[in-house]
Amino acid sequence: MKILLIEDDKFFQKFYSTKLTENKVEVEVAGDGEEGLMKMRNTSPDLVLLDLIMPKMDGFAVLTARSTDKNLKKIPVIVFSSLGQEKDIIQAQKLGANGYINKGIFDFKVMVNAINQVMKTRS
Repeated sequence: MKILLIEDDKFFQKFYSTKLTENKVEVEVAGDGEEGLMKMRNTSPDLVLLDLIMPKMDGFAVLTARSTDKNLKKIPVIVFSSLGQEKDIIQAQKLGANGYINKGIFDFKVMVNAINQVMKTRS
């Protein structure tokens, strides 16, 4: 499985790419939304983990751009953000997010379960 992690925080990039790689996942990293959209188009990941608060283009803008592109729409996206307000979750879901994980109360098993759940519904 190939996952694109769109995350601007270097610590989170390194930590989660390492943890996912340890779980036999191929990981590509993008540091902002613009780079993330480019990598979504060029690398065709199986799934995207998307932060919401980023420079250049935030996660909501990435979800909006994804929703207008027939090829990108096929790629499932799990939002992975410290924004945990219900309005943010609802907005992400309306824009097509397939799941939502709050970084603030995070356990790696939660991420693995969310990835497995989303991928199960895709097969």
